[in-house]
Amino acid sequence: MASLALSLLPVALGIIMSPLAVIAVVAVLFSRRARVNSVAYLVGWVAGIVVSLGAAYAVLVALDVHDRLDPPLWLSILHLTLAAVLLVGAWYVFTRERQRLRALARARNPSEIIDAAPQLPSILQSIEHFNPARSALLGFALFVLNPIDVSCAIVAALTLRLSDTSTTAHFVAAVVFVLISASSVAVPVGMLLVLRERAEAPLRAMRRFIAGNAKLLNVGLLVLIAVMQINKGLQGL
Repeated sequence: MASLALSLLPVALGIIMSPLAVIAVVAVLFSRRARVNSVAYLVGWVAGIVVSLGAAYAVLVALDVHDRLDPPLWLSILHLTLAAVLLVGAWYVFTRERQRLRALARARNPSEIIDAAPQLPSILQSIEHFNPARSALLGFALFVLNPIDVSCAIVAALTLRLSDTSTTAHFVAAVVFVLISASSVAVPVGMLLVLRERAEAPLRAMRRFIAGNAKLLNVGLLVLIAVMQINKGLQGL
């Protein structure tokens, strides 16, 4: 069980190092009704992880992937497709997001964050007036509409389904995966709830650090996960 959870760690770190999720939650933390909205955002983010992971695992169970002695060709194609998505995502993060992330790091309020990231969902345009429901929807949408994050969830589901462990071990490892993956949002939300007004300075510092330093680590993790998927895909051919 421990080895299964450890095998999911690189995938969970790939989700943790997704900078937009953290930058968005910091924007929520600086908006009106910050405490209740940030908790709602966290709930939506966790729901996005759980739904993506659970749906992928359910599909794999329905297809009896683990019960087949010879892996079907489509399984290798799935591994290679996931690898391709992750490599494209790594290329995009490395080559296209540097200026945008720098602008996000300099932003001082939700409006400036929106201006620096116009490609974010239109729901963010009214972030100053969010209610808990819209904050939860934002957290959910930022995960399930991000192909890189969803690909990581599918990779985790594949790892769980193809492992030679019990269903209980799968469940425990999945819970650990969700908790670790959600920590990048849970930590800043917890800081606000505990530190209150004193959280503003460390939250701004966290956002600047993530915007300025997370890119290369994120790229490295995505490439590592992609290489692992390529290896598994080629083994099945």
